[in-house]
Amino acid sequence: MKALSSVLVAFFFVVFITGCGKSDASAEKTAEVNGGGGQSTVVDDVSQKDVVKVAVGSPDHTTLVTAVKAADLVNSLSNAGPFTVFAPTNAAFAKLPAGTVDDLLKPENKGKLADILQHHVTVSVFTEDMLTDGRVLGMVDGKNAKITHKDGAIYIDDAKILASVRASNGIVHVIDGVVVPK
Repeated sequence: MKALSSVLVAFFFVVFITGCGKSDASAEKTAEVNGGGGQSTVVDDVSQKDVVKVAVGSPDHTTLVTAVKAADLVNSLSNAGPFTVFAPTNAAFAKLPAGTVDDLLKPENKGKLADILQHHVTVSVFTEDMLTDGRVLGMVDGKNAKITHKDGAIYIDDAKILASVRASNGIVHVIDGVVVPK
């Protein structure tokens, strides 16, 4: 019986060591495919999506995703958070004056774009029931945004919240306008 126990222990040890070696190789290959490090490169199709992956999965947020990438904010927003993100739809960006988005996406305007996008993010999780009328939120850019209630809807400054989606690192509120810092 003791010999059988020793064989089983040895077998599980070999399986464990072999399995670990394959996991490391797999992780290295994943890092190569995804272009290096950072939280945004973690491949996980099982867990709840973070705020970036929620936006990436939405066909109504392709402009926002392009802007987040251009402003180099993907890794920041993929971290643990918690974040509340007010995510303008493609239609919201289309309301801006002609050429505004194209101009902001230019490399020389990366800082300005980052400031605007950071004005759509606050640290902490604010569910809809926490967004009370008159509440002022301190945004990541250092400026404030005001919550108002009109006709049964919730607004952040002049942008209406259309829907809300929970994420692993916070919540995403879909909005119908781009919130411009004042």
